[in-house]
Amino acid sequence: MITIEQFQNVVAKLRDPVSGCPWDIKQNFDSMLPHLLEETYEVAEAIHTQDRSSLREELGDLLLQVVFLSQLAKEEGSFTFQDVLNDIHDKLIYRHPHVFGNESAKNSEEALKHWEQQKSNEAKRKEQESILDDLPFALPALTRAQKIQKRCANVGFDWEKPQDVFDKVQEELAEVQEEMNRKDLLPEKLNEELGDLLFATVNLCRHYNFDAETSLRNANIKFENRFKKIEKILKSEGKNLNTTSLAELDILWNRIKTME
Repeated sequence: MITIEQFQNVVAKLRDPVSGCPWDIKQNFDSMLPHLLEETYEVAEAIHTQDRSSLREELGDLLLQVVFLSQLAKEEGSFTFQDVLNDIHDKLIYRHPHVFGNESAKNSEEALKHWEQQKSNEAKRKEQESILDDLPFALPALTRAQKIQKRCANVGFDWEKPQDVFDKVQEELAEVQEEMNRKDLLPEKLNEELGDLLFATVNLCRHYNFDAETSLRNANIKFENRFKKIEKILKSEGKNLNTTSLAELDILWNRIKTME
């Protein structure tokens, strides 16, 4: 059985300036970021497709990123992989007072409130100016929007019921329409209103306990599947996608939608 220490030694060997791998030696924090994001999305893909074999492999690739970045930090004297383990160990205990302390949680919602409260306490100790300061800017925009909204909701800044949010969505949609109807259309203003519409839509997803990123991902998949069926039908009929009229494509789209 391979231990985490043995795995760390392998990574350290790859980084050895004399006997290591030229590619690994060349890497730094910035150059590793695309690989970290890529491996994260590949883990997400394996989970989505319920491919446990791929998930096992992708989790290993993701772990490599964590150990590799920790090795870079160790080399510059910032922290070690052991520090990473210590921090997450202590964080899990601190943020679960209903498991390791005297608090209680009857359901997942109450457990999440404990987590956010403890996180808020940590922010106060770090003297953050805002409860939103520690939200990573590099998060996917939909995910970050939802996290922003959750943070604000936890301190009472939130709509009372989903209908209120739906009304806001309609209001933002009307503002998009208003910008579209302007004779002197300003692209930057229209773009701003479209962003507001997306933000409000994410809020509506949140009020129904839907993950906005997952909702959009599922919509992408649905669209892809329908479009691929259109391509398959056209191919079977000896037709070309580029020479088929929009009206014909629309008829095929509605036929496929009805069949579903």
